[in-house]
Amino acid sequence: MDLNTITEVIRRPTERPGVHWREGDAWLAGGTWLFSTEQPGLRRLIDLTALHWDSLLPSDAGLEIGATCTIRDLNALGLPGDWTAGTLFAKSCEAFLSSFKVWNAATVGGNICMSLPAGPMITLTVALEAEYELWAPDGSTRIVDALDFVTGNNRNILVPGEVLRRIDIPVRALRKRTAHRRFTLTHLGRSTVFLIGTQTPGTNDLLLTVTAGTTRPVRIAFDTMPDARALQQSIDVVPAHLWFADPNGTPDHRRHLTKYFAEEIRRELTTGGLS
Repeated sequence: MDLNTITEVIRRPTERPGVHWREGDAWLAGGTWLFSTEQPGLRRLIDLTALHWDSLLPSDAGLEIGATCTIRDLNALGLPGDWTAGTLFAKSCEAFLSSFKVWNAATVGGNICMSLPAGPMITLTVALEAEYELWAPDGSTRIVDALDFVTGNNRNILVPGEVLRRIDIPVRALRKRTAHRRFTLTHLGRSTVFLIGTQTPGTNDLLLTVTAGTTRPVRIAFDTMPDARALQQSIDVVPAHLWFADPNGTPDHRRHLTKYFAEEIRRELTTGGLS
């Protein structure tokens, strides 16, 4: 879609792009959402891809993902064999409500910053206990837990002019066993619920991440694997206002699916099923 209110595009921002920020600006990365709908309040675009941030940097400490990394590149990444949670990368990329062609432009950071309940990059990074590095317009940096970034449907903690620079996933999370469940009304539809369970090797713990069914991610942690009743009770205490309602499902429907799939995840990780 043509954005007929745009009067300027900053193609070569400085390394700290927030210094350019003013009211009526928007960050441009993949642009797959930005150019899909009218943007009457915008006057300028600041092109982050011109900064050429590294897309993917694996190391002994884990995986650093640049915010402008495309979904295509993330999906194509080859991971070390002991990063058993790597199976979640492809599953999360496939959860996009888009064709594979969009993967060539859509970015990891863009999906996170849209902060929609069904954002699969949110699901992936919260489940893998990532941290986000945020750059403020004044040159300062803050590090936040991925769990704390999204605050509601299409809402997050970013302040005007602040930009998501990178996502850091620790190696300890990448080495966990995993199980996941996702439900959609249609084969390639938006997620109604998306759950990921992870377990530390050599332990009996459980970290359950609930997304898409709630307006922001919910993380439920157990030091030892709960029984079915305890797991169901942990979901029952999720506040009623967090359950999401849209044409893909009512809050009651989403709560029911979450409880059903959470039990499947519990059983899979308990019995040592394939992740």
